[in-house]
Amino acid sequence: MLLTLLLLTPPALAQSPNEPQREQLLNGLRLLLWERPGSSEVLLKLRLNSGAAFDLAGKSGQMALLGDLLFPDPNTVEFFTDEMAGKLEVVVNYDSTTITMIGKTAEFASMVEVLRNALLATQLTPEVITRIRDARIKTLKDAAIAPSLIADRAIAARLFGDFPYGRSINGTPEDLARVDRSDLMLARERFLNSNNATLAIVGGITRARALRTLRQLLGPWRKSESVVPTTFRQPKAPDARTLIVNVPGPAAEVRVAVRGVSRTDPDYFAAKVLAKLAEQRWQGLTPELVKQPVFARSDSHALPGAFVMGASVNSQAAADSLANARKVMDSLIATPATTAELDRAKTEAIGDISGPLSKPDAMPDPWLDLDTYYLSALQDQMALLRSVTAQDIQRIATRLFKDASVASIVLGETSPLKAALEGRFQYEVLGEMATPTPSPKPPATPGKKDSPR
Repeated sequence: MLLTLLLLTPPALAQSPNEPQREQLLNGLRLLLWERPGSSEVLLKLRLNSGAAFDLAGKSGQMALLGDLLFPDPNTVEFFTDEMAGKLEVVVNYDSTTITMIGKTAEFASMVEVLRNALLATQLTPEVITRIRDARIKTLKDAAIAPSLIADRAIAARLFGDFPYGRSINGTPEDLARVDRSDLMLARERFLNSNNATLAIVGGITRARALRTLRQLLGPWRKSESVVPTTFRQPKAPDARTLIVNVPGPAAEVRVAVRGVSRTDPDYFAAKVLAKLAEQRWQGLTPELVKQPVFARSDSHALPGAFVMGASVNSQAAADSLANARKVMDSLIATPATTAELDRAKTEAIGDISGPLSKPDAMPDPWLDLDTYYLSALQDQMALLRSVTAQDIQRIATRLFKDASVASIVLGETSPLKAALEGRFQYEVLGEMATPTPSPKPPATPGKKDSPR
């Protein structure tokens, strides 16, 4: 079983995965190969190093829709799940598009042929595009969106504005309706290229067999003249007022965020530990949060992401939660972490990273990240987390929080939230016209009368 074989190779926990064999086709496609002699299953994971950050303005979900169009026939997915007891999945995030295929070693050539057809003969006919786009729009409309997810989207939009990280990866029904065939053809032309991708193969395939099949089937995949870089105009500073988002319900969702670090930043691991410390201290200042859903996280992408603190509270506690979140930011700058705080934070951060990496099909991911994020070497993530010091925490806290432009939102019923924030925070209500504040009248000059109108 592939699961058993992969679990025998721990994914970047105490040590790095086994070194893969590296190859590159003439068209620039990079290959990573782990031979598992005798295995009856094989994993193929293709990472295209372009994702939803490249969605056109006003057309969020464009790259996710292109991902849907790679395998538009449901029979293809059924072949992998039913015939081969495997898996076929396309996952799009801001930085990449990843195709995961798990099947039988004997069907390796057929699996690569399915992948070839998706990449070289993508079905972008008007009829197929309309069908797949309508299906994605229907799914979005029918899905019940949890208040916590709405709050996460709202704080991202508040912090980043029109910057790509402020948009939904999956898109909105309104934006997807604007995506047309020419948009998808342009995206395919720009991003679905052999020298913008890395293919990892794990299983009972010999190097000779893999190279022979890949040269035959993926050798004709077109190479682009240049890879589109991940560069965008930086977002403006967020509005300092707290945004109230009206959503019926007894609870309120609170979010506070500042700009964070990128995946390649030297403080990436320190920011992960900082998030766990922030969560601990926020709970200490706001006793209600001990029994409520609460988090702090550092979201990193190819470009600097966001440091977000969030909680579910009652409306009356919203103002205190906002105030205490900012107190936590100040305390992390001024007060070093204790040994107990730091040890607990590191343990929790290690758990967050090792959990996803323990999945069988995630074994190649650290190696694929080398190309996606232009990392110089595969790093032992757990060792780097354990090496974070209290001084590192204060340094990254000062960098992120001192004089930072802070975005904040509260999601819930408008009337009680207004009452809770009144006199403590400046706020605006999403969708309401702002009431203009009258300009102060200049003081009269002594001994001089006002001029007649």
